This record gives sequence, C-alpha cells and structure tokens, in this order.
Amino acid sequence: MKFLESNELLALLKAAKARSNRDWAMLLLAYRHGMRASEVCGLKLSDVDTKCHTVTFQRVKGSMKSMQPLERLAGQPLLDERTALRLWLAERRDNSDYLFTSQKGGKLTENGFWRLFKVVMADAGLEGRSCHSLKHTRASLMIEGGANLADVRQMLGHKSLSSTLRYVHSTDAQAAKAARRAEANVF
Repeated sequence: MKFLESNELLALLKAAKARSNRDWAMLLLAYRHGMRASEVCGLKLSDVDTKCHTVTFQRVKGSMKSMQPLERLAGQPLLDERTALRLWLAERRDNSDYLFTSQKGGKLTENGFWRLFKVVMADAGLEGRSCHSLKHTRASLMIEGGANLADVRQMLGHKSLSSTLRYVHSTDAQAAKAARRAEANVF
C-alpha cells in the first residue's frame, strides 16, 4: 500500500479544508488516529470529549478499543484536530448521533467516505492511494519521526506487532537518513 509523504498529506488536508470543515476534520482524524473508513464513519458525537480533548472508538478486525488525545501540532495548523472539530461542530446542523454526517443528513457511509477521499485527492493533485493509505501514512510518518514500533502498534490499535509491521513503510531516502542519524549517534 502506498502511503503519503508528509508534504502530500499536508496537500490533502489543505484541499479538504478548502472543501469544508467536515472534510478537513474527518480526514485529519482518520490520519491522526490511524482509523479505517468504517471507524471514522462509526464515530458518534458521544465519542468525542471536547473538554478533555479525547476521542474514543472501537477498532475493527478484533483490535482494541482506543481512547486517544485530540492534538494540536505547534506550527502546523492543518494538523490541529481541536480546531478542525470545533469548526465542524459549530456548523453541523444534523440531528444524527453520528459525528460525520452526509450532505443529505444522517450517518456518512463508508462508500461516501471513499468517494470523498477520491475527490479530495484529485483536488490536491494526488493519485494512486485509497483512504486506507491514511493509516499506512500515520504508521510510516511516526517511524520516520523516531517513534518505536510499540508506540505505533498502540496508536493503530493493533494487538499484534506483526499487524503493525504491514503498515510501516520506508523509502530508500528515509532509510538512508535514518542510517546516517543512527551512525551519528554511535560515532
């Protein structure tokens, strides 16, 4: 599965934000928490605690239940989950219990999420990925940033480390950079 490089992820989130606060919040949460389409579409309003800044959701495929913080990343407003959710919730007008609703009202379907992802990818000038690549992107960028596999496993909600390894990707350039960094720590 092809993942998004950091600049491609930011282009995707910028395109999503230009479309709507819902699209931005939805794709940002999918990325930041390594969620599958069904997990994002299944989120309910009650799963988000805006006072404690957490989101709680059940992973699919026999994985764990996750409660994770809603983060802000200093210097990168496109990765500010709290703002994205606050803006979406302020304009949301649907009576549904679901966090992300369709334009017609009610729960957004997985097919709707996949179609939306494809449109936003095109708006960002990107191709060749599916919305599931957001989960792969989260794992790969965590590793690139120096996270260990145990933390990536926990973030993705996997019980088994072997499941996590399927989500970790590296380019030749990233591997060379990591090797230089490791060698510099030794010598």
